[in-house]
Amino acid sequence: MVLADVGEIAGGATGRAMGGVRQQFTTAAEVRLAQASMHLFRELGAPLFEQVGYLFLATSVAGVAELEERRLIQAELGVPVEQVDASFVRGLRVDDVLSAVICREDGIADPAGVTHELVRRAAALGVEVRERTNALRLSSDVLLVACGAQSRAFATARGVELPVRPLVRQLVDVGPVRGLPLTMPMTVEESGFHFRRVGSVQLRLAMGETTLRWDGPEEVDDALVWDWRRRLAHRYPPAVEAPIVRAWAGFYDMTPDAHPIIGFVGDGLYAACGFSGHGFMQAPAVGEAVAAELLGNTPPFDLSPYRLDRFGAGVTFPETLVL
Repeated sequence: MVLADVGEIAGGATGRAMGGVRQQFTTAAEVRLAQASMHLFRELGAPLFEQVGYLFLATSVAGVAELEERRLIQAELGVPVEQVDASFVRGLRVDDVLSAVICREDGIADPAGVTHELVRRAAALGVEVRERTNALRLSSDVLLVACGAQSRAFATARGVELPVRPLVRQLVDVGPVRGLPLTMPMTVEESGFHFRRVGSVQLRLAMGETTLRWDGPEEVDDALVWDWRRRLAHRYPPAVEAPIVRAWAGFYDMTPDAHPIIGFVGDGLYAACGFSGHGFMQAPAVGEAVAAELLGNTPPFDLSPYRLDRFGAGVTFPETLVL
């Protein structure tokens, strides 16, 4: 078995990721993927994964209703999500918050660190790791395409069209922020603006964009950077003067319904892509299921919702909580 990367391990979207790990989705299929992934993150523990929770804030009547609807769906699926008073987060502005929910099992991780640890374990089990290698040039019985936004091009080279399209997303780190609580949860506003702690004195900011930037280039929009700093100053006043440390952009590998494509898509061609921004947090569950299927065993959960043919059949179930 060969693990090939055209660049360096974690040198693409994974190394640029927000690093959130959550079970709070709007569809059962995504919740189950996240639930099945949590055991690995818990095993890794700090500093690779910290269970600080995901806190969602509602600031309008409509937002309160949506938050409660999601909470009921998630609770029915076994996600320990609870209503809380958001003022427990020291320094957080909550005078405009009408409702808040948190899943304390969720948290934040180091995407590059986790990836390197898993690759190290794979190599110890006999997997041959090749960086700066194009897998299309290797002979194989099965080629597993799991390369994010580049997956479509790899599949096209094998005569298969995948409905995967790159969407530009960007992140901003600011700091130092004095008095930053080490227990600060990933905090998500109703608008989609969200932030997390990085290290002990920095915050990482992100938000979906009103005007979607499909296909690139991977460039930072400075206007968004300043808008996010304004939003942060409102929600977390202790960071009002925190300078920008860095800003960067990368790709989400989006599908039409924001769910991944998992399964055989051609002769000797297997896909695990189109994770629409959730690939890192769902990777443990997907890796286990894909390995089982390729070895002829029964996967630990149903992969049928993720097959490519759902698009041709018109059977989609859009995930709406894409952060």
